[in-house]
Amino acid sequence: MKKLSLILAFVFLSAVLYAQDISMEMLGKERNQPIELTYKIIDGDTLNLILRYPTNFKKSKKYPTIIFFFGGGWNGGTVEQFKPHAEYFSSRGMITILADYRVKSRHQTTPYEAVADAKSAIRFLRQHAKALNINPHKIVVSGGSAGGHLAAACGNLSGLDEPGEDLSISSKANALVLFNPVFDNGPEGFQNKRMGERWREISPAHNIKNGAPPTIVFLGKEDHLIPISIAENYKAQMEGVGSRCDLFLYDGAGHGFFNKYKYDGVFYQKTVHETDLFLISLKYLKGKPQL
Repeated sequence: MKKLSLILAFVFLSAVLYAQDISMEMLGKERNQPIELTYKIIDGDTLNLILRYPTNFKKSKKYPTIIFFFGGGWNGGTVEQFKPHAEYFSSRGMITILADYRVKSRHQTTPYEAVADAKSAIRFLRQHAKALNINPHKIVVSGGSAGGHLAAACGNLSGLDEPGEDLSISSKANALVLFNPVFDNGPEGFQNKRMGERWREISPAHNIKNGAPPTIVFLGKEDHLIPISIAENYKAQMEGVGSRCDLFLYDGAGHGFFNKYKYDGVFYQKTVHETDLFLISLKYLKGKPQL
């Protein structure tokens, strides 16, 4: 019993020291430039977050936060994808975060590990919310395509957590912003065979329940990967459990249409504007959109 107590004390002390290390590290950081922090080290891989703070940052204030997960079919991708979005919303008064996670090309992993990483990232933000000046009750999770899947997973999936994590710290998003998301992995959805027999565990559309966070979804009508019917069904299921789900469909837009450097930035402007209005309606932002 004494040995067990010592082990538990060591684990607790390690966690406390890590939390203190984050606090001390943040004390020396200038908030007027991007800050990179490690949120997870697993199997020799280091996973980082890039944080941006509002222009008129105040140490006494807790800020609404939005974290972005890049797309790439769980095979590749780069955190740079959502850099324009991060820069814009930090200018609007939010802490913005670009998150790395494990993908097949770099880590030989599956979508299941990617979901675990996304949940780890949200837990990290809540665990260190005080040191990072984050309002833990206003964490928006966003992403595009496979990154949209990870975001939706943080809103709907109750499992697929990293073994050993403190599950008393919630990994659930307070709101979701989804850009042509892969949120249905069922037989009629995206890459069902790749998910295997456990596909229902990882499919956000098959795990919508009471308490699902308010969500906004953007989809191009010419998207050959995500059918309009899938998005409409998701919206209907969300509203069926009493949760808000705003769906915007765009003519002439294919997969990835929301990126700033596609379609001359037209849909980037439109979707960011609507996201801004959505966050204003949730009282996460004030004033008028700046786009």
